[in-house]
Amino acid sequence: MNVTYPSGPKPRNAELSPDLRVDQDRLPKNAVEICGLSKTYEGDAKSPPKTALKDVNLTVPRGAFFGILGPNGAGKSTLINILAGLTTKTAGSVHIWDYNIDTNRRNAKTAIGVVPQELNLDPFFTPRELLEFQAGLYGIGPKDRRTDEILEIVGLADKANAYSRSLSGGMRRRLLIAKAILHRPPVVVLDEPTAGVDVELRQQLWAYIKELNEAGTTILLTTHYLEEAEQLCDTIAIIDEGDVIACEQTAQLLQRIDTREMIATVSQDLETVPVALQKFDVTLSPPRCLRFRFKRSETQIGEIITAIQNAGLMIADLSISEGKLEDVFMELTGARPKPPPCDDVP
Repeated sequence: MNVTYPSGPKPRNAELSPDLRVDQDRLPKNAVEICGLSKTYEGDAKSPPKTALKDVNLTVPRGAFFGILGPNGAGKSTLINILAGLTTKTAGSVHIWDYNIDTNRRNAKTAIGVVPQELNLDPFFTPRELLEFQAGLYGIGPKDRRTDEILEIVGLADKANAYSRSLSGGMRRRLLIAKAILHRPPVVVLDEPTAGVDVELRQQLWAYIKELNEAGTTILLTTHYLEEAEQLCDTIAIIDEGDVIACEQTAQLLQRIDTREMIATVSQDLETVPVALQKFDVTLSPPRCLRFRFKRSETQIGEIITAIQNAGLMIADLSISEGKLEDVFMELTGARPKPPPCDDVP
């Protein structure tokens, strides 16, 4: 599968975004710059105003695979809707590919492709018709359109002429991804893109998204699959109650968790934890598995291994579990991520 850099091929019809067509060659340092962004929804007689975002500052470098995580109601959807031009901000500034969303709205919107969480498709159009219509909106001439290529990538080639209303939830989600990447935007926002998608197709979609990223496309991802975010994202921001409470490279974020777990399988059967090991936080899974929980800042792995050996035990197998993104998420927000919604897959 070959992926070209998102700046080309350029639309033959340049009337929609002539500045974008020219300025892509200068490649801005940052794909998205958010400064002092706030959003307050007005209240009414029954409910007070609600602040969804509070003075948010985020910088997404060009070419990053950037994760935006947070509990339900944290403000993620509001942030994405502002980027997509669907929600007006209360204060602050947003630049997408160096274009201010207030003063250069058209080019800012052309520079971004958004995969929404909601399955909002016209039920009376086929996938082919929807993609052709989308291409026309972005000024892509018939010879430069890649409808069949995109349908093949998202696994909908055999459904190209079926009405959208006949597609399963997973298929409709794939079609949304196709619409978002059709015009080769330099920035792609994925809001729960694989919810309701089967495992095999999920891997196929991520392979394509990673290839897009490696070719230069900046990816912004929100997901409840924290393992996906941990594996894919080079940088992660965590939002809680409208505030950015963490924004670091993924590896650095994982270092925040001090607690580790070590499992030692010994060569002798045990009925109880040896006295020499009871000074540690250790449990026995009979007959031979000792599970240690310890803090890196207080206990060295070598200290535990030495204690096991001094207890007269031989270690047959040893495994150490590093901190996971879910642990960091729970420590910072106090919330366990909600399982993704279930669509009727595939």
